[in-house]
Amino acid sequence: MTATQNRLWTVEEYHRMIEAGILTSKDKVELLDGRIIQMSPLSPPNAATTQRASDYLKVQLMGKAHVRMQLPITLSTSEPEPDIAVVRIDANGYADHHPTPSEILLLVEVAYSSLNIDREEKAPIYARANIGGYWILDIIERQVYIFRQPSNLGYQEETILQQDAVIAPIAFPEIEIPFSELFLP
Repeated sequence: MTATQNRLWTVEEYHRMIEAGILTSKDKVELLDGRIIQMSPLSPPNAATTQRASDYLKVQLMGKAHVRMQLPITLSTSEPEPDIAVVRIDANGYADHHPTPSEILLLVEVAYSSLNIDREEKAPIYARANIGGYWILDIIERQVYIFRQPSNLGYQEETILQQDAVIAPIAFPEIEIPFSELFLP
């Protein structure tokens, strides 16, 4: 009996598939640890919460960082499309590359049906990429998972806060973010 093996793709191969038209925006996929994964469809609560959180962060971080919504970031073996990526300001607006770990200040995923994927699959990927701050907004439980202290073994610190909590992102200790502003009323 032979075991089947998955074929893992590099970021460069993934880019070539996009350039060749093999993968298009209609495919709704992302690259996670070399695997091409179908992304979850956005439910109305997920889309609305993502928009609200993105809008709020844009106002708070204006002139300090770019806030990107559902756009790719490039990591060593992955090219996910987090719901929100807070990245360093780039004079070219990232026209020649997607943000890389050294440019990423905070990642936020909004979980309606994707909590397990966001916690079990994406968190370790983001930690190995040395992303210092990662938040998951859990719409159903109305709480926020805060991940800090990345390492090759995953995040060393995971805290769950209720939506009435206030926290300062690691990259912006002078800015306090009330989580209630990120969730729908």
